Amino acid sequence: MSQFPPNQPPQQPYYQGQPPQQPAGQQPPPYGQPAFQPASAPKKPWYKRAWAIVGFVILGFFILSRLVGGGSADDQTQDAAAQPSVTIAAETTAAPAPEPTTAAPPAETEPAVPTEYKSALKKAQSYIKTMNFSQARLYDQLTSEYGEKFSPEAAQYAIDNVDADWNAEALAAAISYQNTMAMSPSAIWDQLVSEYGEKFTPEQADYAIANLPP
Repeated sequence: MSQFPPNQPPQQPYYQGQPPQQPAGQQPPPYGQPAFQPASAPKKPWYKRAWAIVGFVILGFFILSRLVGGGSADDQTQDAAAQPSVTIAAETTAAPAPEPTTAAPPAETEPAVPTEYKSALKKAQSYIKTMNFSQARLYDQLTSEYGEKFSPEAAQYAIDNVDADWNAEALAAAISYQNTMAMSPSAIWDQLVSEYGEKFTPEQADYAIANLPP
């Protein structure tokens, strides 16, 4: 049922004070509608809305992650590419390792020669200069109890170290026998090798006979 009596127009709403003024150039509202309508709130731009802000944030995180990840990959690639050149430079400029040095072995010191040995050698050298001796006869002279009485070791040291040419000693003895006793070469040879004579070796006696002067 209508709130207004039939055949009566609706009454205008009651306003305290001055009624709202109709804006200039605006058509009056249709009959039965209020003359004043409150203005609706203005709409926000699309880029200020919540879904747009969330999208921008997600997009920003995506771009940032791509930049960070791509930069790290590029740095790793550059480091990997530069590594071989650094290794080669290190290999080419590295100083060669020093060769190990081996210490020279200590020089062997000769044992001290006993005084008796030195004396026997000195006596043997004196005999060689004054007389024609074979090795065996000189040894007997050095060790004889009627001679020098050196020990067998001292006499052998003297024989081994005396400065003598035993072939020349045999030839000198043979020439002496030839000149003083007019002996034949065969007799001279026997005298040179005899145990009771000069005691030269057969080889030394052969050398002496072969080199006797005519």
